[in-house]
Amino acid sequence: MKFSPAFIDEVKARNPIEEVVSSYVTLKRAGSNLTGLCPFHSEKTPSFSVSAPNGFFYCFGCGTGGDVISFIMKIENLDYPSAIGFLAKRAGLPLPENPDEKEQGVRRARVLAMNRLAAKYFHSKLMEGGAGLEYLTEKRKLPMPLIKHFGLGFAPDSFGELTNLLTRNGYSAEEMKTAFLCGISPKTGRPYDYFRNRVIFPIIDNAGEVIAFGGRVMDDSLPKYLNTSDTPAFRKSRNLFALNFAKKHCAETMILCEGYMDVIALHGAGFENAVATLGTALTSEQARIMKRYTKKVIISYDADEAGQRAADRAFGILGEVGLETRLLRVEGAKDPDEYIKKFGADRFRKLLEGSRTRFDFQLEGVLKRNNVAENEGKLKAAAEITSIIAAYPSEVERDVYIGQASAALSVPKESLKNDVNRAKISREKRETKEAEEKIMRETRGFGDRINPEKVTFHRGARAEEILLGILLLYPEMLSVLEKEGSVLTPDDLVTEFNRRVLKKLFELKEEDAAISLSLFAEDFSPGEMGKIAKYQIDREKLTDNGEDVVLDCVRIIKEEKAKKTTSLEDLLASKRQKKQDKETTSKG
Repeated sequence: MKFSPAFIDEVKARNPIEEVVSSYVTLKRAGSNLTGLCPFHSEKTPSFSVSAPNGFFYCFGCGTGGDVISFIMKIENLDYPSAIGFLAKRAGLPLPENPDEKEQGVRRARVLAMNRLAAKYFHSKLMEGGAGLEYLTEKRKLPMPLIKHFGLGFAPDSFGELTNLLTRNGYSAEEMKTAFLCGISPKTGRPYDYFRNRVIFPIIDNAGEVIAFGGRVMDDSLPKYLNTSDTPAFRKSRNLFALNFAKKHCAETMILCEGYMDVIALHGAGFENAVATLGTALTSEQARIMKRYTKKVIISYDADEAGQRAADRAFGILGEVGLETRLLRVEGAKDPDEYIKKFGADRFRKLLEGSRTRFDFQLEGVLKRNNVAENEGKLKAAAEITSIIAAYPSEVERDVYIGQASAALSVPKESLKNDVNRAKISREKRETKEAEEKIMRETRGFGDRINPEKVTFHRGARAEEILLGILLLYPEMLSVLEKEGSVLTPDDLVTEFNRRVLKKLFELKEEDAAISLSLFAEDFSPGEMGKIAKYQIDREKLTDNGEDVVLDCVRIIKEEKAKKTTSLEDLLASKRQKKQDKETTSKG
């Protein structure tokens, strides 16, 4: 889809980056920029920066960056045209009409349209009565208003009923497969319904769109759940079940459950701040989403071993984004649904109030694993718990937990405190060493997934980065590369990624377009946009961005290109010689 530069400029002008970003991130003034905790990776110290005057953002922690369009692409999981559409809608701007836009923008829109049609179909099938409705109302005791509230449905035991309906409405088998509403038989090539003989849970996003489905069997057959996989409209790692309802009730506390039924039961009992992950373990992306809506999360997972392992992992992920986190202990029932049915909503509310901290959970685990009645077990438990306490950043927290552990292990508080301090110092030394090694690796280009050639051609790649940073800031410098004696073309660059960036700059110059990061977003991924933004940021801090620096970069790039070409020719010559030697030996 092609939008005119003028339309893109209008979209950006009506969506100031600081206003858009601040609806997702809490920003604070830091000099001429705004800073906050990055929404794209877990961090405790802000490394995310927004430059309002220049209209771009950059995270010094994870390297994500770009303009307001890149930001929306990344945070809302949208492609370039959809991100522009999102921002245009936000600003009340009508999208320009042209056939190309309709043709290319159809995929995500058609997935959402198919999902809406499928959701209505599933719900109507449930309302017809039969096994699905009986399961939900009789076995799971869900009242009809709650079933309708969540738009629950039923997929009959049919191989073609839904696919036939979608086909009649003009959708192809390939589109249905992309939406995970059908499979395609390898023998006949015909589509068949993906969900069969299951109760259906539609996944609805905050805009009210049906983006995916979960299907549950009504007996003990496996797999218990079938879930929509990633599609153009859905990423399971970036969505939460029932957040569309919970977002209005979770400003103080959110309840995190394991499954759909737990969430629905809690909502039915008046706990409308409950959500669940979507068939996967909790992800960092989901934790950051939760951080936007709440201050505290209470984990309500099953009490079995697998549930407790998942809870421990969730504690770490939620803590990384700065959320206060507690664990709910459900006693006398296997899950919140059963507990509420047995003891009532008031007892469950008191249970929530008595939820445990992460350290309570960790200490209990240590005591279970070690027999502290014996000296050997007590020593092992003490070593384990001091290492755990040392990882807490707050001195007050550490002191409180040392006292708690001292009482539980019957050992002097001062002894534990000394061991915790030693463990903390050792941990800090290790982290400092790892951070220094990481900086050295990144400087040399090790692990650079965007420009992997940098590690091999470091000198040339570094000159390219400096040159591109200057050109992004001062596009008029492109004319220097066209002067006799300093001509440089994209083919002269030593790394493929930087060749693409320079080629795009020349294309924009040829089109007489005002060069901005927005015009790169259509051809470069969000990760690549971050690297391009970093080139610009690195040069913004410096004053030596003149023609002499450009010419110096041109000289180095050409020298490194010559070395690379020579090395390649030497390699090919060596291979040819080895082949000749082998042929001579075989003839002899």
